Amino acid sequence: MSVRNPFTVVLALAAVALLGACATAPQPLQGNFLAVTPKQAVAGQQIGAAVRWGGRIVETKPGPDGTCFQVVATPLNATGRPDSDSADAGQGRFVACRAGFYDPAIFTTGRDVTFVGRVQSTETVRIGEYDYRLPMVAADVVYLWPVVSEVRVVADPWGPWGPWGPWGPWGGPWGRWGYWGW
Repeated sequence: MSVRNPFTVVLALAAVALLGACATAPQPLQGNFLAVTPKQAVAGQQIGAAVRWGGRIVETKPGPDGTCFQVVATPLNATGRPDSDSADAGQGRFVACRAGFYDPAIFTTGRDVTFVGRVQSTETVRIGEYDYRLPMVAADVVYLWPVVSEVRVVADPWGPWGPWGPWGPWGGPWGRWGYWGW
């Protein structure tokens, strides 16, 4: 097969590059990670495994040595963002800790966050009357996702002028019922 127009080849390569860029994670979230969920990490003792986990924040606790986040894990989409459509997927919870202060007023309950780090240990926390064992991640990256506001667009079937159109009830220079002599 021969290509006669080099512009076509360049255009095709640019389109492929743009489409590929649409589904990539932000640079801090890129890398090779063990495909294990927090629930599996507790059962299998994956200590030291490099993971990229995310979900919705349940609690943010700043301390003297850093901040720890308790998170309900959800599957991540192709960009590394927690997938809001599969929030009920039941991947368990985890705790991620990072040195430094992260403000609980910004890292609030319900916000989407993704962590990159290593499974350090497990910790038992009390949720209600239940003792729950959670994997702890020593986070290298804390990536807080911007809030997405849902916008509903309702189309007006008549357009901006209402049922009479742009000329009002007279229907333009000819009127609705014929020429009026203007």
